[in-house]
Amino acid sequence: MRLGVLDIGSNTVHLLVADARPGGRPHAQTSERTVLRLMRYLAPDGSITEEGVTALVDAVSRAREVAAKENVDELLATATSAVREATNGAEVIARIEAALGQELQVLGGESEARFTFLAVRRWFGWSAGEILLFDIGGGSLEIAAGADELPKVAASLPLGAGRTTVQFLGEDPPGEDAVEVLREHARDVLAPVAEQFLAEPRPDHVVGSSKAIRSLAKLAGYAVPGSSGIEGMLLPRAALGSWIPRLARIPASARQELPGITPDRTFQIVAGAVVLHTAMTALKVDELEVSPWALREGVLLRYIESMSWG
Repeated sequence: MRLGVLDIGSNTVHLLVADARPGGRPHAQTSERTVLRLMRYLAPDGSITEEGVTALVDAVSRAREVAAKENVDELLATATSAVREATNGAEVIARIEAALGQELQVLGGESEARFTFLAVRRWFGWSAGEILLFDIGGGSLEIAAGADELPKVAASLPLGAGRTTVQFLGEDPPGEDAVEVLREHARDVLAPVAEQFLAEPRPDHVVGSSKAIRSLAKLAGYAVPGSSGIEGMLLPRAALGSWIPRLARIPASARQELPGITPDRTFQIVAGAVVLHTAMTALKVDELEVSPWALREGVLLRYIESMSWG
């Protein structure tokens, strides 16, 4: 069976097409992305502007066409924080559903964390023990922890890389004073959640799973000897912290020349780095591993599981 997962996020509209069978591992065939950075289209009242909605609907329509060309049997369409939290979210969802010709599953923050944690657990396996997960999207930061397939503790915080760029790092380059204001804000938002997670058992693996974290690992991390691909990358907190002042001093146009920083991430990579570094500090994490699987794979795996038992 050919499945498609359409992830309508704060930064991109991303279609993943994979072949799946009951009890089997999904085999990715096609990945199609449209960069939107929806946070640019937020009006002062918290609504997505007409320009933003039009761009979103166009991207969704293109993804639907790709899914049709790829002979997708079932399209699983999800939306995350930017659409969920917009004051005109109901209208935006209705227009997306009209463009798709089907219903859209709007995920709450903790649902995002649970799907992503499932994907990471399947990637690392049961023997990995206690896992602590960080996932930074455009609109939110998800943190989850536990020793099972679903997390024992999960939280979603309004500390996404796109959101915090718009709120705190509007200048290009932002400079270190603005970075410090963002760091203080992130520290305050994280404080009550950090206390909750620090009360949990010490993790055997600390994992980062988002595109922002993969980019930062390529910039500031290192590969485990003998490994290949992003799944062999480790990201030390100290190395990440040393890059933040440099990232804050150079303009976005120059950041894309750095290792791992793609053009679609160059504007918000500073905020992503600050939020991740602050979260690692708050939860007393010295280093994290990178998972190639995240939300889209979690949605796929849950659907395959329903096929297996249905």
